[in-house]
Amino acid sequence: MKRIIMVLCALMLVIMPVSGVKAQAGEKQTIQGKAKQIAEMLVQHYGVTSLQYAIMDEGEIILSDGAGFHDKASHKAVDKDTMYGIGSVSKMVVTTAVMMLVDSGQVDLDQPLTTYITDFKMADPRYKEITPRMLMNHSSGLYGSQYGNSMLFDDNDTRNHDELLIKLQAERLKSKPGEYSVYCNDGFQLLEILVERISGLSYSKYVEQFISEPLQLDSTKTPLDSFNRDRLAETYWPTLKPKMPVENANIIGTGGIYSTAEELTQFAEMLIGNRPELLSDASVKAMQSPEYRKGIWVSDEINSFNFGLGWDAVELAPFSEYGVKALTKGGDTMMYHASLITIPEHDISMAVLSSGGSSVFDQMFATKVLLEVLKEQGIIDNIKPDRTFSAPVPTEMPAELNDYSGLYGTVGATTEIDIQNAAFTLPAMLGGLIAEQNYVYTGDGYFTSKDGSVKVSFVKERNAKTYVKVQGYLTLPGLGQMRMSAYDYQKLEHNKLDAVISEKWTARNGLRYFALDEKITSIFYLLPSQLIKTFKVNAKHGYVNGTKITDMNHAVNVAEIPIMNGRDAFDLELMKKQDAEILTQNGQQYISEKAIRPIFSGKSGIVTIPANGQARWYAIGGKSAEKTITVSSHEHGGYAVYNDQGEMLQFSIATGEQTTKLPKQGFIVFGGNAGDVFQIHLK
Repeated sequence: MKRIIMVLCALMLVIMPVSGVKAQAGEKQTIQGKAKQIAEMLVQHYGVTSLQYAIMDEGEIILSDGAGFHDKASHKAVDKDTMYGIGSVSKMVVTTAVMMLVDSGQVDLDQPLTTYITDFKMADPRYKEITPRMLMNHSSGLYGSQYGNSMLFDDNDTRNHDELLIKLQAERLKSKPGEYSVYCNDGFQLLEILVERISGLSYSKYVEQFISEPLQLDSTKTPLDSFNRDRLAETYWPTLKPKMPVENANIIGTGGIYSTAEELTQFAEMLIGNRPELLSDASVKAMQSPEYRKGIWVSDEINSFNFGLGWDAVELAPFSEYGVKALTKGGDTMMYHASLITIPEHDISMAVLSSGGSSVFDQMFATKVLLEVLKEQGIIDNIKPDRTFSAPVPTEMPAELNDYSGLYGTVGATTEIDIQNAAFTLPAMLGGLIAEQNYVYTGDGYFTSKDGSVKVSFVKERNAKTYVKVQGYLTLPGLGQMRMSAYDYQKLEHNKLDAVISEKWTARNGLRYFALDEKITSIFYLLPSQLIKTFKVNAKHGYVNGTKITDMNHAVNVAEIPIMNGRDAFDLELMKKQDAEILTQNGQQYISEKAIRPIFSGKSGIVTIPANGQARWYAIGGKSAEKTITVSSHEHGGYAVYNDQGEMLQFSIATGEQTTKLPKQGFIVFGGNAGDVFQIHLK
């Protein structure tokens, strides 16, 4: 999900340039004042609708504030009781729940997962090697994320949870369990199931009974809990005017909990060892251990990612540069964003929650404020200034580096690296926050970006894979810098296709496939890149969308990239169903655009959802172009309209609108329960 959010955030920075975010020269501010200024800047310039933050120091809240509106319409301000989705910070809750079961002797982290979930099976015999520890440190080898029907508006349907074990039965592993860590949501969904199987309680009930009640967390809830939804901060979509319905992240273990900033810092008291009656000191220390070092990992120790058990980082930069051990977990849903940073040895925690924006922004905000706190308390002497960079000075390149030219891949894409005149180009990274640009050789094996802030090198790891290593600093005005070091691409082998297979896949190049199984309440209808899969076929080398073509109708994942860029992998399977070509990806079906019929062009008609409940897609164009459509649908139904570029123009579940003007060309989709009938009028 974070990859999607970064794309949105990059767009925000493009359309809303940041300026005027510094305090006046000589102005002396308290930490409270500095935090308030940054929070207001995020609201004004970074696409944040509202923000809430709190700091707990030695068991006392020393700062609690917010910015923006809980509700734009009423101009109601955010207060300490406003609730937000905390996204993947929820992983710390399910990790804690499992560690509590470890403390009680009911779970051993290093026993096979099948000991506790006896019906867990996969289409890869190595699944029997997966342990609960591997789920927590992201080294299980699972493909990554079963997102289908997980993020829903005003809908807490549990089908994603209920179908997970069934879908995994058809999935293989992308690597040997324990070989390396790469961010994986499904692992934490399996931990949720583990908690349920061992405790005999629903996960929501377990969290309430064993975490929320002992810590007196009255505002920490799941989508399945009963609570006043009006307490949730309102959310908005950049291209739509009305506020959005309530978001339910129904992947609760990996990202579905709601809370407040103050309550997150109370929960952090467990994580830093201040509630030993609830979580043992041994479990706290185990969660903080540098688990990432057990497998293949990028060599730099100073980084924003270095996994523990649940934690994104257990040696978080820039705190590690001051000799201070800080831990962090970030989280993003489609609508909400969160960051939690704890500094155990100094008993300090800070939580930042937002509607709109990004967990990256929240983490950089928390980092900036916590450094001020550490300075005020005399823990650090001074705050180091942001690093500055200069344009690279090209130098002569060793000839052997030319051997690194070739085809490289990441999940979903391939790219050619062609080293010419000691330089090459890489596509945009971090969702566009690092632009597509040229990198020139500057010595010591490094190629450097035009502003000097990013260095790229090639590393052959002990698994015999060659990776593109990217090191750099992401600088955001008013927020400071974030240190990054990761493997972004993996060198791919040439995969020669025979003439028949090559011709078949070449004919699919550019074809779009449209989601059939996603509920119409899904938030993904706002972001059609999740629903519409476009094939980018590289028949010359034998790949499609980053996967390796194996025959006429199959392609398999080959990405084995640690940390983040190897996450959310997939295979592709194509089949004929009646006259339509159907794509199956991650257990979800998609229909080829060649099989999508035009919507009728008369004055009125009906659309019926079939018995299997799949969505109905129609093409817009010809006599239906630029007409106004009015849809009368069942209470569970809705529709969405896209132009030919795949941009969302209307989504009735989000806007409540039943009438809209159709584009000149595009697509319309109807969804609901099996048998639902839509009455449609065109004029």
